[in-house]
Amino acid sequence: MAVSLVMPQLGESVVEGTLTRWLVKEGDRVSQDQPLAQISTDKVDTDIEAPAAGVIAHLIAHEGDTMPVGAELAVIETAGAEAGASAAGDGGAQEGAAVEGARAEATAPPAGAPPSAAPQPAAVPQPPPVLPGRGRAPGAAPAREYPPARYSPLVLKMAADFGIDLSQVRGTGLGGRVTKRDLQNYMEAGRGPGAPEATPAPAAAGGGAPAPAPAAGGSVFRPPVYQVREGDRVEPFTRRRKIIAEHMVYSKTHSPHVGTVAEVDMTRVMRLRERHKEEFARREGFSLTVLPIAVAATAQALREFPGLNASVVNDALVIRRQINIGVAVDTEAGLVVPVIRDADQKSVLGLAREINTLARKALAGELSADDVTGGSFTVTNPGREGNLFGFAIINQPQVGILRMGEIKKTPVAIDVDGADTIAIRPVMYLALSYDHRVVDGVLGNRFLYRVARLLEQGEFTI
Repeated sequence: MAVSLVMPQLGESVVEGTLTRWLVKEGDRVSQDQPLAQISTDKVDTDIEAPAAGVIAHLIAHEGDTMPVGAELAVIETAGAEAGASAAGDGGAQEGAAVEGARAEATAPPAGAPPSAAPQPAAVPQPPPVLPGRGRAPGAAPAREYPPARYSPLVLKMAADFGIDLSQVRGTGLGGRVTKRDLQNYMEAGRGPGAPEATPAPAAAGGGAPAPAPAAGGSVFRPPVYQVREGDRVEPFTRRRKIIAEHMVYSKTHSPHVGTVAEVDMTRVMRLRERHKEEFARREGFSLTVLPIAVAATAQALREFPGLNASVVNDALVIRRQINIGVAVDTEAGLVVPVIRDADQKSVLGLAREINTLARKALAGELSADDVTGGSFTVTNPGREGNLFGFAIINQPQVGILRMGEIKKTPVAIDVDGADTIAIRPVMYLALSYDHRVVDGVLGNRFLYRVARLLEQGEFTI
């Protein structure tokens, strides 16, 4: 019996992975759950384990190949199938030889016939692909369907809206993937639907190839390309950086981002941290930061405003039951977002321990697929050194992300016994980016206001 080893799904937004190393070779006998290969995605590097015991019959993918989720990487023959194949060996070979001999005799030319070129196999026409999820007018040709891992949802939607055959578009993205810019260039060159038919250009003198026709309409702008000069250092994109870039561009073009900022008086939070930081460091072995307190406030606000703990699925908003908060971690390979599951059910201490564990695993490159999947909202803290505030890009398929700014001592007006007084307070700016398709301004502002008030009240248990 043949069992396939396939590229696994290692995250909600992951559509492909790169096979970085085979740990076995053809003919090796393997046990179930034995690591067979190492793969890399934009979110995690991990091992693929054997789905069953048997013998590696065939390695389909090669090291360095980028394969879509679900693609077959190898074939494992289980023990029963291997035994059956051995038992049928000689008889099958003889039968195959007899069939081939009869076929050769039937197709041999008559004696004395002149030699002719070997017949070429007839090309088997391939049915045109159909674009899923789109209707068509009565009598129109069927829509095309494309391999889901090769085209992003945005590209598929554009192709359907403008009636473009994606098989005619040259892709310049990762692995030949067609990007939004490729589609725009295709339409600007006059090859899109509704473009006027090009008039054949006269042949060049001497019978040469005809001169190319100018682009029909559309923008003629092309971004300038910087020419590398002596002394410049060229750092090619890693695969993870390429996919992060695609994710960020997709998020900005797919979700209409709106940003709002709140000023937060962190006096009580900083006093709370000051009271516990020394004993906390002795007991836990790491420092107590403001991040787990901010995550605790965010989790409580998400319980009260579940519209921010959601995902857009097709034409529906899915309100997530679990509050799973991702926390962005900067690593040498790029930004990763490990996930704290059921964050609303954890204390500040529990959140601090989990954030510390996930951060250490991220920096060591030891995150598993479970560590980076299932997030419903994200909190990011770019750190100190002049970071007043900024708007982060939404981590798809979520609908919101909260970005912390630096805590700075700032003169503020406060009320003391009914009189306005200027005081120096630790102030932080919180910036919320939200998806305006499903989150209205009132909801976004109320959610951010609630997070800010929870931090200003500082009623947390360490």
